[in-house]
Amino acid sequence: MIRTALACLVLFTSSVAIAAEPAAMKLVGPGTWRPLYPAEGEEEVFVDAFLLDEHPVTNADFAAFLERSPSWRPDRVAELFAGPGYLTQFADMTGSAAQRPVTYVSWWAARAYCADRGAHLPTERQWELAAMASEEAPDATSDPAFLKRILSWYAQPSRDELRAVGGPANYWGVRDLHGLVWEWVDDFQSALVSVDNRDDGAVDTAQFCGAGAVSAATKQDYAAFMRIAFRASLHANFALKNLGFRCAQPVHTGPPR
Repeated sequence: MIRTALACLVLFTSSVAIAAEPAAMKLVGPGTWRPLYPAEGEEEVFVDAFLLDEHPVTNADFAAFLERSPSWRPDRVAELFAGPGYLTQFADMTGSAAQRPVTYVSWWAARAYCADRGAHLPTERQWELAAMASEEAPDATSDPAFLKRILSWYAQPSRDELRAVGGPANYWGVRDLHGLVWEWVDDFQSALVSVDNRDDGAVDTAQFCGAGAVSAATKQDYAAFMRIAFRASLHANFALKNLGFRCAQPVHTGPPR
């Protein structure tokens, strides 16, 4: 099975390396993000404008990266950077799957892909700022219908076969932030460090359990609780079937690749 998966990977990367094009980048912000568990004095955080991929990185995009950077292929990558299941989806790659979001990718591999493009993984505040937007408004976190729609996706079981990228665009022109896959952010465990323990590095995991939610700044946004709890459960070498990523870039660095 492993040999079959690797053979398919080699054939697929050879066929898409030239054709694959990264997602267009959209300008997001500037704007204000309200952290769910803010540090003192950071109840509202200003986020500079930045560029963000219009949709998650696809299988075709990542296969082209593997052609350029074969050290990230599953038969060559070090265990430190990719845990069990890494790039499992390439075993049954077909034409329609090429435009599905790449999953089973570790944080290390996602960072390497973005760096190859001269970009980076979005920070939590960047991702959340973009995800606050509905189709009509840059901040829809006070809209009950918007919050209910997002939460309804989280309530659904994970699909065995993901759809292709390209859902409806939000206010910024960004697609698929909700309703397709979870996504890596660069500082995925930042919420584990609270205002009371930043000096000693201790982890206050109780804030995610039961009454810990009482201290949250935005109690009606239950989907945000789920995102933070999910990120807090991750390790950098994890590779999961419903976890993908997209890239970001500062506005001042020139045209995106």
